[in-house]
Amino acid sequence: MKLRAPATALLAAALVPALVLPAAATTSASGAAATARGAAASAGDAATSTRGTALAPLTGAAVYYAYNRGLRIDRYQPGKGFARMGVPSGNFQFSASPDGKKVAWITIRGELKVGWGSKVTTVAKGVQAGGPCGTATWSPDSRRVAYVGASNDDLAPVSSVNLDGTGRHVAGKTIGVCHLAWSGDGRYLAGYAGTADAVYKLDVKTGKSVKVKGISFVTHVQSLSPDGRNVIVHVVPRGEPTGDGTWPSLFTPTIVDTVTGKKVAIPVKGRLAGAFYLADGRLVVRVAGAAHNSLVVLDAAGRKLQTLAEPAKAKEYGLLQIIP
Repeated sequence: MKLRAPATALLAAALVPALVLPAAATTSASGAAATARGAAASAGDAATSTRGTALAPLTGAAVYYAYNRGLRIDRYQPGKGFARMGVPSGNFQFSASPDGKKVAWITIRGELKVGWGSKVTTVAKGVQAGGPCGTATWSPDSRRVAYVGASNDDLAPVSSVNLDGTGRHVAGKTIGVCHLAWSGDGRYLAGYAGTADAVYKLDVKTGKSVKVKGISFVTHVQSLSPDGRNVIVHVVPRGEPTGDGTWPSLFTPTIVDTVTGKKVAIPVKGRLAGAFYLADGRLVVRVAGAAHNSLVVLDAAGRKLQTLAEPAKAKEYGLLQIIP
């Protein structure tokens, strides 16, 4: 399995093998100001999920990460500001749960750890470590974590486990081991190959992995639509650097139909800086701005439901999760 990982990342992993979970939270004035702007901008009616259930509008709650001043993960809550969730290990293999309460990370020793509140649990060992793109991912209900097992082959095993380390399930083998994403219906996992030249979708039910059509040069998989049909990726133009496989703070999203290989239009204007599918069917598009970024919320048909202002402090932060 060929993973693109710089020597500096591996060195950092060896030096910072643990995660710290302080309880103190900090609030910024810029965050409070952005909260007021976001509340004024989000006067849309409640959305409807793919199951026909009425959904409350998003509040702007989200999980961010930053590489400056050391790696850290913060939860942002409108009206309360930023609260530190953790400082992940230096190999950059980390992810946050959809409910915004828990963090998973992989140590350089190949241990998968989960932390929430002051509790930290080792839920699996023998995990692929040392490649920044080899992140674990969370189930839609935030109750299980999927990860890539250590392997010298291009086809690597993917398993999932409960948060107490029980109920291990082998989903199958795949070449798409980088930046795994889990579909909202729980059926599919998708990731890009360590060679950055393809995306593969793994059917958790059958264990079969299939190469996605229409993608030939990619360095990030962000999320899958609830039914696993569409995938959000970062496509890099030929000749441009692919980076080291770490989470991108900002990226131009492309949505691809995994069956036809055709691109799916994103009906949002501006400089797009990311996009997420929520398990309920909504699509959240991040749009870069001069003073702050914005989150544009669309329903399954592409109709705009809300526009939320992010806190100014998060302008250059990476966005890990949108919290419904």
